[in-house]
Amino acid sequence: MTTAPAGSRLPDRARVVVIGGGVIGCSVAYHLAHAGWTDVVLLERDRLTSGTTWHAAGLMTCFGSTSETSTAIRLYSRDLYARLEEETGQATGFKPVGLIEAAADEARLEEYRRVAAFQRHLGLEVEEISPTEMADLFPWARTDDLLAGFHVPGDGRVNPVDLTTALAKGARRLGVRIVEGVTVEDVLTDRGRVTGVRATDGEDVEPQVIEAEYVVNCAGMWARELGARNGLVIPNQAAEHYYLITDTIDGLDPDAPVFEDPASYGYYREEGGGMMVGLFEPQAAPWQVEGVPRDFSFGKIPPDWDRMSPFLEKAMARVPVTLEVGVRTFFCGPESFTPDLAPAVGEAPGIRSYFVAAGMNSVGVLSAGGLGRVLAHWITTGRPDVDVTGFNVDRFRPWQADDGYRAARTTEILGTVYAAHTPGKQLRTARNTLLSPVHDRLVEQGGYLREVSGWEGADWFAGPSTTPTAEPTWGRAPWFTQWEAEHRAVREGVGLMDMSFMAKLRVQGPDAGALLDRVSAGAVEGPPETITYTQWLDDDGRIEGDLTVTKLGEGDFFVVASDTAHGHTLAWLARHGGDADCTVTDVTADHGQLNVQGPRSREVLAELTDADLSTEAFPFRTARRIELAGVELLCVRITYLGELGYELYVPAAETLRVYDALLAAGAPYGLRPVGLKALASLRMEKGYRDFGHDIDNTDCPLEAGLGFALALDKPGGFVGRDAVLARKEANAGAGGMGQRIVQVRVLDPEPLLYHAEVVHRDGEAVGYVRAASYGWTLGGAVGLAMVSGGGEPVTPEWIRAGAWEVDVAGVRHPVEVSLRPMYDPASARIKV
Repeated sequence: MTTAPAGSRLPDRARVVVIGGGVIGCSVAYHLAHAGWTDVVLLERDRLTSGTTWHAAGLMTCFGSTSETSTAIRLYSRDLYARLEEETGQATGFKPVGLIEAAADEARLEEYRRVAAFQRHLGLEVEEISPTEMADLFPWARTDDLLAGFHVPGDGRVNPVDLTTALAKGARRLGVRIVEGVTVEDVLTDRGRVTGVRATDGEDVEPQVIEAEYVVNCAGMWARELGARNGLVIPNQAAEHYYLITDTIDGLDPDAPVFEDPASYGYYREEGGGMMVGLFEPQAAPWQVEGVPRDFSFGKIPPDWDRMSPFLEKAMARVPVTLEVGVRTFFCGPESFTPDLAPAVGEAPGIRSYFVAAGMNSVGVLSAGGLGRVLAHWITTGRPDVDVTGFNVDRFRPWQADDGYRAARTTEILGTVYAAHTPGKQLRTARNTLLSPVHDRLVEQGGYLREVSGWEGADWFAGPSTTPTAEPTWGRAPWFTQWEAEHRAVREGVGLMDMSFMAKLRVQGPDAGALLDRVSAGAVEGPPETITYTQWLDDDGRIEGDLTVTKLGEGDFFVVASDTAHGHTLAWLARHGGDADCTVTDVTADHGQLNVQGPRSREVLAELTDADLSTEAFPFRTARRIELAGVELLCVRITYLGELGYELYVPAAETLRVYDALLAAGAPYGLRPVGLKALASLRMEKGYRDFGHDIDNTDCPLEAGLGFALALDKPGGFVGRDAVLARKEANAGAGGMGQRIVQVRVLDPEPLLYHAEVVHRDGEAVGYVRAASYGWTLGGAVGLAMVSGGGEPVTPEWIRAGAWEVDVAGVRHPVEVSLRPMYDPASARIKV
């Protein structure tokens, strides 16, 4: 029960303190209350909606995402906003006037057709319409040069201030206490757990402590600075965001649909009899990089006319009537953006019960309802019920909070809201942050570089002394020839791949083995010089990590995870470490990682070492220190590509020396540098999983086809074991699991898969492709998809009994489907 000291508006304790009274904070409080947690206090430093919510454009548009989580969040939000007035008596201003999304070029048309097929599968009503039909629905736009439009009749607009007020009213009615004019100075912690906040109620009042079990940072563009006081990285950055509202336009229907033309940088909707024209320009301007003023509440930013004029003219030209009438309002205000255009959500790494919901990237209003529900569920149950691998705040690394990095990236990231998402498109700002020890050699060999979690990685190689070039495309590009050659080099000969960007941790101490064995579903506390592929699970038996643990010696372990899971892996160990007598050291930058893979890999290594690499002396899953090219390094016989292969972990200062030696020794064997496109195609043919792409935190390892990696009978068990056993028993009684990850191969060699293509069995949608590539060995596009049996178990017999197709941009193509890897299903090639 919330109590308040005499003479104070503030309670001395609460179960949850929510910081920030924008639409996100009010939604979190509202959903906590609906979950039965009513001992909640929301603190707003000024008044509700101050900061960014009050000036939001209020678009409630669901179209455009190939993320199941994002789509579900938006659909939930739209439904909530439609019914909230009935519950609270407060209007939200929601009007389902519809949305028209314009496709101005072939690349966008291909993208939107793929998006539309995916989102229809998830329940969004969307249809492709002609330019003439677009003009009928929104006659103010010029449509003669557009290829098509995508109409979503249930989308529309909402009033952000009214919506926030309704959420706050709904929360208050259930017992939540909302206090305005209170500034949170600090989040208080003790031994890695939240204990409360220190808040100031007015300038002349001494700070007061409010004890709390949970704190939620919904401070918007101030979230970064607040989080930094506790060492938390939330690299959101405010940027200038523009819209204008014209004078009254005769005949403008207040129920006209929202119109968006991303190629013209603009969105358009009726506002007070005039037309609102909003902008997402391709070159943006960060605002207050050093920190947002504490007293900024309902302010505006002086507009930069010189910078904005070309973008504004292009946007207004799409709706010519806006050029013929006066402008009533020209508005520039701040919106905050993250470096990867995904929100910062979840429990803070290293601080239990400190949650974050910030960095909304200008879609806070349309996401608020669903995101508030997700976070409330996470807080009250201890785990999210949707895939959050792309949203989790623990993904961020310290260098992303640097002023220079945020300033550079923000100039580009705002524009990606409306950019085409053609495969091969990449960000160009804030590059070269992290460089591999062999970076210069990658450049010399013609590596086409792309960002890999801040590192520069080679996608493919054009060849020595050749400058690689590539244009984004949904089709086949000229560099596919190099990609195929690199893929086949690994399958038929030997390839050399730099993967120094992988996350590498050293776990050492008397309790290191016990800790890792408890969090790992595999048996990692076995004999030394052994590598174990394993999952880390939550208490519900869902996947939280997919990685390798190498036992170097007693109390000495080497953990390797993907680059995208770097922060999450560290956070998971910190969360479960407790009082364990061991240390976890991030040694990612201390070691280069060179992968030598292919049927001739053993021969190449033998040229450079006296170590016995025969299968008898060095079997699969062996990890041993050897001397190679005069350098002592860790050699691990393991593969992520489906061939005989080795991973070499080399001291960073010696990595280039080893790389060059491998190139020279491998020349007679046809060794060639191999990039990340080949990594994707090779692993996809073998059906190897990738956490955060084709498996995530909603998946059980049994459904994911990873039951072979579980040591269900190991002494002491592991986190999540009981839940997995219960699920296994239930599935056995049902004749099998109701959903499974399957491998999908398109029989026609021409169509390409990327992600989110819907899979059909006997004409019925049963799932979608989570990740895909091209299978040069298998002769067609290959993907991994989670499919549901719709009440039947997903078994080999059920798969064989169906006729299977995949939807690629609205066209269905026959596919082969398998539970087992289509390439080398018995894994004979990796154990020779």
